[in-house]
Amino acid sequence: MPELLWLLLPVAALSGWVIGRRDRRRRQAERELSGDYFQGLNYLLNEQPDKAIEVFTRMVEVDEDTAETHLTLGNLFRRRGEVDRAIRIHQNLIARPSLERTQRGYALLELAKDYMSAGLLDRAESLFTEVVELDEHAETALRQLLDIYQQEKEWDQAIAVAARLQSRSGEDLRPVMAQFACEQAEEALRNHAEPGHVRSLIKRALGYDGQCVRASILRGDLEQREQAWRAAIKAYQRVENQDLDYIPEVLPRLETCYQIQGNEEGFLRYLHHLLNRYPGMSVVMKLSELIQAHEGRQAAVEFMASQLRRRPSVRGLNRLIELNIDDNDPDRRRQRDLRVLQELFTALLGDRMPYRCRECGFEARQLHWQCPSCRQWGTIKPVRGLQGE
Repeated sequence: MPELLWLLLPVAALSGWVIGRRDRRRRQAERELSGDYFQGLNYLLNEQPDKAIEVFTRMVEVDEDTAETHLTLGNLFRRRGEVDRAIRIHQNLIARPSLERTQRGYALLELAKDYMSAGLLDRAESLFTEVVELDEHAETALRQLLDIYQQEKEWDQAIAVAARLQSRSGEDLRPVMAQFACEQAEEALRNHAEPGHVRSLIKRALGYDGQCVRASILRGDLEQREQAWRAAIKAYQRVENQDLDYIPEVLPRLETCYQIQGNEEGFLRYLHHLLNRYPGMSVVMKLSELIQAHEGRQAAVEFMASQLRRRPSVRGLNRLIELNIDDNDPDRRRQRDLRVLQELFTALLGDRMPYRCRECGFEARQLHWQCPSCRQWGTIKPVRGLQGE
C-alpha cells in the first residue's frame, strides 16, 4: 500500500495542475466575456448599435453559449422596427458552422421572422420550411407558414399546413380548413366557374366542418345562380341547425327564393317555425311586414307589441312606432310626437354597428368571415341584444 500511494502522488499532482489550468482559462474567458458583454451594453445605452452588434458578434467566437445573447439582441432590434440589423445578427449566427442543431433551428426561425417583418414573404416561407424539415421549433414555423399562405391567398397550401399543424399540436383546425375551402368556392363563384367544381369545393368545406354556415350559404347562392330554387332553400335552411346567430344573413335570400316560386305562404310558415327558436328581432320584423300586408296595420301592431314584451329591442320599438304613424289620424299632436320618437330611434340605430367579433369585440358594418382585427375565422356575427338583433 505505501508503494502504491507513492506512485499515485505524481498523478494527483498532475491532475491538480491540469484542473487548475482549466479553471484559470475558464476564469480568464469569463472575464473576457464579461468585459465584452458590458462593453456591448454600453454601446447600446449610448445609441451606438453598430458597435454593439460588432461586440456581440465577436462574443460568439469566445463562447458558443453566447448565441442566446445574439438571438435576444436580434429580437430586440426587430421589435424596435430595425429589421435590417436583426437580419444581420441572425445571418451572422447561421454562418457559424459550430452552432448546435437546436440553436441553428432557432436562428433560422428568427431570421424568417425578420424577413416576414420586412415583407419578404418568399424568403420567410423558404426558411420556415427549412425549420420544419429540421424538426426544430416546427410547430412555431408551421403557424408562421399558415399566416403567410393566408396573406398570399394560397388556400391549398394553407389547408396542407393546417393539417400538419393539427397533427402535431392536437389543435382542432378543421373549422379553419373549412373556411379556406370556402374562400376557394367563393372565388370560383365570382369567376363563374363550372357548378360542379364549386360544389366540390363546398363539399370539401363541409367535409372538414359539417357546421360551417358559410359553406351552406355558398351552396344556396350557387343553387340560386342555377335557378334551382328548392335546392337553394334547402341549403339556406341548413343554417338553422348550424348556427342560429346567422339567420339574419339567410332570411333575405330565402324570401327571394320563396317569392320566385310563388310560395309566400311557405315562407310565412317557415318564419313562424323560426319564431320560437331564434331569439333576435329579424324574424319578428319580417313577420310584422307580412302580417301588415295580409292582415292590416292593426294586426301588425298587436303582433309587434306582444313580441316586444318577450324580447325588448330598440329596433323593434322603432318598428312599432312606425306602424302607429298614420297620416289619417286626427290626433296631430300624437302623430307629431311619434315622428319625433321615430327620428330619435332611427338616429340611435344608425350609429350602431350591426356586426361584432366574439373574440376581440371588433365592430363592422358588414359581415367578414375573418376578423380584420384579431384575424380569427368565423367569429364575427350579427349583434343581438337591446339595440341589436
